[in-house]
Amino acid sequence: MQEQSSVNLTFVRPATFFINGFSNVPHGKYYYVFLSLVYAVTVLGNSFIMYIIYLARRLHTAKYVAVFHLALSDLCGSSTLIPRLIDMFLFNHQDVLYEACLANMFFIYHFMNMQSLTLLALAYDRLIAICFPLRYHSIVTRTAMCLVIAVMWMFSVTYFSVYVSFVNRLSFCKTNVVESYYCDHGPIYRLACNDNSLNVLITKMTFGLLICLPLTLIVISYLCICLALRRIAHGGDRKKALKTLTSHLILVAIFYLPTLSLNALGFTTPLHPNLRIINNSLTQTIPPMLNPIIYTLKTEEVMQSIKELYKRNKVNVTTEKKDQMLS
Repeated sequence: MQEQSSVNLTFVRPATFFINGFSNVPHGKYYYVFLSLVYAVTVLGNSFIMYIIYLARRLHTAKYVAVFHLALSDLCGSSTLIPRLIDMFLFNHQDVLYEACLANMFFIYHFMNMQSLTLLALAYDRLIAICFPLRYHSIVTRTAMCLVIAVMWMFSVTYFSVYVSFVNRLSFCKTNVVESYYCDHGPIYRLACNDNSLNVLITKMTFGLLICLPLTLIVISYLCICLALRRIAHGGDRKKALKTLTSHLILVAIFYLPTLSLNALGFTTPLHPNLRIINNSLTQTIPPMLNPIIYTLKTEEVMQSIKELYKRNKVNVTTEKKDQMLS
C-alpha cells in the first residue's frame, strides 16, 4: 500500500484505495453487466420523462417540477455510480486515488439524499392538494417548489461536504482494501487504526436524519391524507384521489424499504460484504430505473401528455409531407 505520512508519522493517508467488489464469487462480472443494462434503461427512461415534462405545457406545474427533479437526481445518481463500476470491475481499474474516492463518495450520497428529499417534497405536494384543495394553487406554486429544491441542494451539499471531510481525520495504517463496490463510507472508516467514533456517530445521525426522518414525515403526511379522504363523501372522488397517490407510494416503498432494512440490520449484525454489495447496489440502481416507468404507466396526466405530443408530432409530420409534395 502506498502511503503518505504526516511529519510526526502518526497520521497515514493512502495514495489510493483498492475497491475489492465481490469476494470469491464466480462470474461476478456478469452482475456488473446486468447493472450496465439497468443503467441504459435508467438513462432512457429518465431522459424520456424529463423530455415529456419539458414539452408538455399541462405538466408545467409545481408537482412536475418535483418529478422532473426526481428524474434528474435519478439520472445523476446512476451516472455517478454505474459507469465507474463498469470501469473498475469490467476493465480492472480498481485502484482509486484517495481524493477521487472522496469525491465519488460525496456525489453518490448527495444524489441519493436528493432522491429522498424529493420524495418528501412530492408527499408535501399531495398533502396540500388533498387536504387543502382550495388553497393548493396559492401555496404550492412553481416558484415555491423551485425554492424548496434550491434549499434541499444547499443543505445536501453542505451536509455531505462535512460528512466526507470526516474521513480526512482518519489514519489508515492497516490496509487500503475497501470491501465494497464503491467508495462507501462505512467500509472505509472501519479501515482506520485511530479513533473512528465520530464517523460512527455521524453515520448513525445520517441514517436517522436523512432516511428515517423523511420516511416518518411521508408516513405522517399519508395518514393525514387518509383522514382527509374519509371525509370525501363521493366514492368516485375518493377513488380518483387514491389513484393519484399510488405511483408516489410505490416510489417511496421501493426506495426506502430496502435501504431501511439493510441499515437497520447492519447496526445489529455484521453483514457479509457480498450481501451488502448486492443489496446496496440494487437499492441504488433499481429505483432510478423504475421511477420513470411507474410515473409513465401509473400517472394519467403523463400518459395523456404523451398521447397529445404524439398526435401533435404526427400532424406536423403529415403537414410537412404535404408541403413538400406541393412544392
